[in-house]
Amino acid sequence: MTLLHVLLIFGSGFIGGMMNAVAGGGTLMTFPTLIWHGLPPISANATNTFALWPGGLSGAWGFRRELRRCERRYFWLIAPSLAGGLAGAILLRLTPEKIFARMVPFLILFATVLFMAQGPVQRWLRRGQNAQAQPRESHSASWRWLAWAIFFQLLAATYGGYFGAGMGIVMLANLGLIGMTDIHQMNGLKNLLGLFINLTAAIYFAKAGLVRWPETLVMMVGAIIGGYCSAGVARRMGREFARRAVIVIGFVIALLLLVRR
Repeated sequence: MTLLHVLLIFGSGFIGGMMNAVAGGGTLMTFPTLIWHGLPPISANATNTFALWPGGLSGAWGFRRELRRCERRYFWLIAPSLAGGLAGAILLRLTPEKIFARMVPFLILFATVLFMAQGPVQRWLRRGQNAQAQPRESHSASWRWLAWAIFFQLLAATYGGYFGAGMGIVMLANLGLIGMTDIHQMNGLKNLLGLFINLTAAIYFAKAGLVRWPETLVMMVGAIIGGYCSAGVARRMGREFARRAVIVIGFVIALLLLVRR
């Protein structure tokens, strides 16, 4: 690698790590950089996944105060994250990339719209729960929603293990629909779940010999620094700014992918 390649790969990892920690979509910065560098698409995807998983760790650590305040039941989403990450990685080796890539812009657009509708949906859910005669029924309803969230997380994790662009937007929409309202808690949990998804897929890719290690190490350092820096930036900008950033990034990602088709 030339010095220019090192700087570009490091820079894309830094920006991608920040994007993933705040709203997702960092793959749209890092994956094209690796393609430009000359890696084949499958190898670029595997290298990108391995390079970005530590960014999820540093991003989750940056939101550790918010994670401590999360309800314990939300951490059950780790299990489908592990299973889906492995399933998606296996699918990447067995299926052509183009088939799934055609669905990506519409999945991201749909998830962004869901995130925008989070407030009205949550108010509707609260009205439905308040109409229950017994508190126990309301409690059961909330657990049924969590069961759906686990299923949806499995789908999101499978997609994340396969390619991952916009995976964070999908997970944020899922967390909003099951009742989370603090954008920083949601970002922290999303980073933690993304860490398990990418780590599972990364281990599979490494064992399959798909990872290019020089590019991986350079991008990994950038992603770690970018992921950690993003938490402080999000706190200083405030919750409303972070929420709007999620929506804007979601639409931009969808538009870019639609243009690339």
